[in-house]
Order: sequence, then structure tokens, then C-alpha cells
Amino acid sequence: MKYPVIIEKDGNGYSVSFPDIPEALTCADTYEEALAEAADALITAFEFYFEDERSVPLPSKVKGESVSVPLSIWSKVLLLNTMLEEHVSQAELAKRIGKKKQEMQRIINLGHNTKIDTLVAALEALGKRISFSVV
Repeated sequence: MKYPVIIEKDGNGYSVSFPDIPEALTCADTYEEALAEAADALITAFEFYFEDERSVPLPSKVKGESVSVPLSIWSKVLLLNTMLEEHVSQAELAKRIGKKKQEMQRIINLGHNTKIDTLVAALEALGKRISFSVV
């Protein structure tokens, strides 16, 4: 998934912002560094949404520069958003997929590597399915 990013010349460097994720801000000395830092800023901002148990805004249409979100992170964003939409707690979802609550906390932790099969099972327990394609 790709989020549109705005990189602007700012004094001696460049500032980075995301129209869809206002918490994602960073800066760098060069345009190339700004683009590289943008991905870290975006994922760090996602962590705020996870901590506050708020839905992560989905990306708007990309018209210019964009930042790709790794599939491992994007699948967790979709899981969090679905849990919130369905009003399913971590404890309830853990029960549905036969996991302990502590394991569920790791599953939705962006810094923890989670097997895709576990994420698929969690989304299926919420009545959803993951679809991949190669283009």
C-alpha cells in the first residue's frame, strides 16, 4: 500500500508530511534523505494509532511521490482497523483464534514479526480475508 507524501524545500533542508497521517512528520538535508526518512516517520505515526486504539486512516489517491508500507505492517493496520470497526477486543480475538491475550498483543505490535498465517487467521475470525496479487 502506498501513501502520498509531500516533500518540500524548507530552508537548508526538506520537510516531509503526509496528507492522510498528520502525525507523520520528519525532515532531512537532501530530498533523497527526506524520502528515505519518510517511511520511518509513517510507521512511527502508525504506532500512535495502535497505542491509542484508533483506526489508521487509509491512503488517498497518489498523484505524485508516495511511500510504500511493507506488507507485514499493512496487514497489521488492516487487522487493527477491522477490530475497531467490529468492536472486537484483543482478548475476544485471542479467544476466537485460540491464542493467549499476551500473544494477541504481540500480533498487533508493529515491531513484532508475525507470521502471515496468524494474521490471516485473525482476519478470518473477524469475517474478513486477505487477498494478494502480483502485477
